[in-house]
Amino acid sequence: MQLTIGRIHNLMSITTVFVAVVMLLLFSACTGKEKNLGEAITNRDSLPVLETHDVTTLISDSGVIRYRITTPLWLVFDKLKPSRWSFEQGVYLENFDEDNNVMAEIKSDTAYYYDKTKLWELRGNVEIKNLQGERFDTELLFWNQDTQRVYSDKFIRIEQIDRIITGRGFESNQQFTVYTIHKPEGIFYVDEDKMSAAPADSLNAEPADTVTATTVPPKGRRAGTPTLEKLDVNK
Repeated sequence: MQLTIGRIHNLMSITTVFVAVVMLLLFSACTGKEKNLGEAITNRDSLPVLETHDVTTLISDSGVIRYRITTPLWLVFDKLKPSRWSFEQGVYLENFDEDNNVMAEIKSDTAYYYDKTKLWELRGNVEIKNLQGERFDTELLFWNQDTQRVYSDKFIRIEQIDRIITGRGFESNQQFTVYTIHKPEGIFYVDEDKMSAAPADSLNAEPADTVTATTVPPKGRRAGTPTLEKLDVNK
């Protein structure tokens, strides 16, 4: 009888130790999982510090209103390198002069604003309209607010009053009134009434090296039909 009781005590001791070991392992495993989940949730690098929907806001510079931004979704990432504002669902921008006239209207499918360098990166169906009514279309555009320059190395189409200019590589002031196409591909002359392409013989047979244009608004009018002041075709 004593031998049987001793065996029972030994068996109970072994069982107790086994249960303790199993519980310790399970506790360690659970603690590890909670730690991993916590790190993923608190990863600030990939989370926006600000998320705003259906936004229309004015941005001033030195006390003067310079821009109006309209967007369905505005995300601010302050921990990304570089930090940025993100407009993944598109953006519409208006650039004002000192008298609050709209100098240029810009819209695109996606946009990023790098706040430290004051650089805009606009991507996908980028459309611009200047004060003179000229229209610019491209797929990629950079706008540096510090230097007040706009540029792109992609294909661009510019629709003026009497011609359509196409090419690759573009640079302009931020009012889009003085601009250069570095690699022109063609200048199509257009009928004002029908807005149809001119005959093939009106297209430059030999593409120019660069095309530089300067436009001014008609006298006594703030906007409307553009007047081409200067068009330089350099070969």
